[in-house]
Amino acid sequence: MTETATRIPTSLAAVRERIAGQSSSNRALLLMAPLLAFELLVFVIPFFILLRISVAESSPDFVYAEGTVSLEAYASVLTSDLVWSIVGYSFLIGVIVTVLSVFIGLFYAYAIWRSTGLIKSLLLFSVVLPLLTTLVIRTYAFQPLLSPTGTINELLLSLGLLSEPIAFYPGTVAVVIGQLYIVLPYAVLAIYSVLATMDWHVVEAARDLGASRPRSILEVVVPQAMPGIIVATVISFAWSVGSYAAPGVLSNNLTFAIQVEDMMYGMRYPEAGAFSVLMLLLMLACIAVIFTVLNRFGGEFDLA
Repeated sequence: MTETATRIPTSLAAVRERIAGQSSSNRALLLMAPLLAFELLVFVIPFFILLRISVAESSPDFVYAEGTVSLEAYASVLTSDLVWSIVGYSFLIGVIVTVLSVFIGLFYAYAIWRSTGLIKSLLLFSVVLPLLTTLVIRTYAFQPLLSPTGTINELLLSLGLLSEPIAFYPGTVAVVIGQLYIVLPYAVLAIYSVLATMDWHVVEAARDLGASRPRSILEVVVPQAMPGIIVATVISFAWSVGSYAAPGVLSNNLTFAIQVEDMMYGMRYPEAGAFSVLMLLLMLACIAVIFTVLNRFGGEFDLA
């Protein structure tokens, strides 16, 4: 027992000496090995499997016809008017939700940053609370709220603001509201995490130099919060374009994720793969544009 106990520290010391004797680049690679393995298993390999399926011929009995190589799926996707209408609708949802989530998230994060004590705790708790419930349950909760006979319509009718109910659900308005409710907490937390590191005295200095409160926020707070705004924008946009729960529960319209599911149910896996690759490329291009544009306003992210 004693020999075993003494061997363990000795072996650990030998490992430490071996690691310390390596160059800094080798140590960095060693430390990154678990992360690289995770990225390889979860992202890289599945993407190449998806790419392989997308360049194969369809099979009625299997995911794809093994041993075949064909661009027929890409031709079918690229020439389909339905696919491009779905792409346009999905990106429309993504843009609307992203603009609203970043706009609301910035003001909410600013309110958290400037508040103290119990108010600050309540504001933070209000952001985290929706994350404690299942996404699908949260989405279904909007059905009775937004239906023609739901709570919102009844309230507006009782206040005399409407003469007849508005069918928010099912429809695009319900999808936007539901998806906004899903991504908004992440946008708020992303922006607040940056604001929390800022020094309020910088804003006070701008006020002392004659800047109004709106101008000091626009020219001092927003540029310094831009890294958080970029993260909030990317999360909101990527999630909303590829969303499944909100469109599936709150609308009858086809979106990217729902169409891919329909293709898979119809054993059209190569077309589903081609559609997924197309959307991935379009989303990466849009995210690159987002980084480029927002970096000019104070962001410090480097795509390289």
